[in-house]
Amino acid sequence: MSEIRDLQRVQTIIEKIDIILEIVNESGGIVVSLSDTKLKRPAILMHLVAMAEQFEKLKNDAAFSVLTHFDREDLKGSYDIRNFIAHDYEGINLPIIEMVIREKLPHIKSCALQVLNN
Repeated sequence: MSEIRDLQRVQTIIEKIDIILEIVNESGGIVVSLSDTKLKRPAILMHLVAMAEQFEKLKNDAAFSVLTHFDREDLKGSYDIRNFIAHDYEGINLPIIEMVIREKLPHIKSCALQVLNN
C-alpha cells in the first residue's frame, strides 16, 4: 500500500478521535455522553470501531513503519474494543470506554500527529 494511503488512514484516525472528543465536549463530559443511549453513545462507539478498523487496515497493508509510532498496547486495546463492541454491544464496560476516551485517545492522537509531521 502506498505511503499516501497510509497517511490518509492516520488522518482518518485523527478525525475519528476529534469527532469523539467533540461529542464529549458538546455534551458536557464523557459520562453524560455515554449515558445517552439514543445518539451519543452509539456514535462514540461507532467511531471507536472505525478507528480500530483503520489500524487493522494499516496492519494488513504491512504499514509497519507507520504502526511503530503507536504503542503496541494501544493498538491491541483498540482492536479488543472493536471486537467487544461488535460481539457484545449490550455488555460493553462503560468505565473502560470512559478511560479510553480520557487517557488513551489523546495519546493515540499525539502519536498520529507525529506520523503526519514526519
